[in-house]
Amino acid sequence: MTAGRLIVWRHGRTEWNLQDKIQGQADIPLDDVGVAQARAAALRLASLAPTRLFSSDLQRAVATAGELAALTGLKIEYDDALREINVDDWAGMTMEELAAIHPEAAARIRSGEPQRRGTAGETVEEVAERFAPALARAIEHGEPSDTVVVTTHGLAARVGICLFLGIPKAHWPAFGGLSNCNWISLLPGRHGWRIEEWNAGSLPEPVMSDDPQR
Repeated sequence: MTAGRLIVWRHGRTEWNLQDKIQGQADIPLDDVGVAQARAAALRLASLAPTRLFSSDLQRAVATAGELAALTGLKIEYDDALREINVDDWAGMTMEELAAIHPEAAARIRSGEPQRRGTAGETVEEVAERFAPALARAIEHGEPSDTVVVTTHGLAARVGICLFLGIPKAHWPAFGGLSNCNWISLLPGRHGWRIEEWNAGSLPEPVMSDDPQR
């Protein structure tokens, strides 16, 4: 048996989001707007009566999940496989700075070609390969009445969900990035999991993310 609904929820805004800085796994906190976003979104998600709550262990995700935990009494279950892409020494650069310093790498990212982030970071494919099994772990042993919430990061959520759903990589760019504190809702069906909502919650908020799909 598996859970009846899976909500994958991106964290609230950070100062680095606002400044268009690449965050990766740098442990950046929510700013005041991000805290307010998390509180507002948590009220809406609480109405779905979630039964389990998972989170990346980076503080921007932890603080976001904490708002839902406070409303529901759920214990946050941490999984470092839910972290954002590792960008290594690119962390703290703006997208514009990256393009100036590493123009070929930036061009490959824009075109969707494989590109390792930083000197020793991850590729998008590697992120998907660690993230998708984390989703599978979150929903296993569930019941059809369960709603599982996973609090995470934009790029990791997008590519990890695509792999989890079995979507060929050539089609991943068709799925847009997540705005801060928006979520993706998945439901189980006769032929596997399906998308109920994508980037739900606060449209038309802009997407400020490490994810080039924006």
